[in-house]
Amino acid sequence: MSSKIANLNDLLIVQLKDLYSAESQLTRALPKMAKAAHSTELQDAFLNHLDETKEQISRLEQIATLLDMKLQGHKCVAMEGLIAEGEETIKEDMDPEVLDAALICAAQRVEHYEMAGYGCARTFAETLGFADVAQLLADTLEEEAAADQTLTNIAISQVNLAAAH
Repeated sequence: MSSKIANLNDLLIVQLKDLYSAESQLTRALPKMAKAAHSTELQDAFLNHLDETKEQISRLEQIATLLDMKLQGHKCVAMEGLIAEGEETIKEDMDPEVLDAALICAAQRVEHYEMAGYGCARTFAETLGFADVAQLLADTLEEEAAADQTLTNIAISQVNLAAAH
């Protein structure tokens, strides 16, 4: 049974646990997405983001130390669903170029979910006066936005055109 979320600090802690679970799940999904991708540029983007994701987990652990909290004990159901959709995409019967476009779509759904979570958590931390925490969350938010832009660039420059033919 979960305890009452009585204030913004409690809500920040819930959000941080959710993000930690989401990132942890993503470390298992990204290698599968990279393996399924046809484009080497897309494979590299997934593997580079895996490295970033591990750093983001480390940042969340640093935040937990700053706030004297534990991150474990929560499962991000939304990320579980997004990853399940991605796994279904991988199993679909598609031409490799079309699969790459579908993988980018699935990955961008994940990035947008993460950006929303990190943006809210950053704002909560700022409101609560946790400047160090807010900066760490802002750093990750910037990385997530950059990963999303990288996926867009790959889609526009090669994948979508290949999938159209």
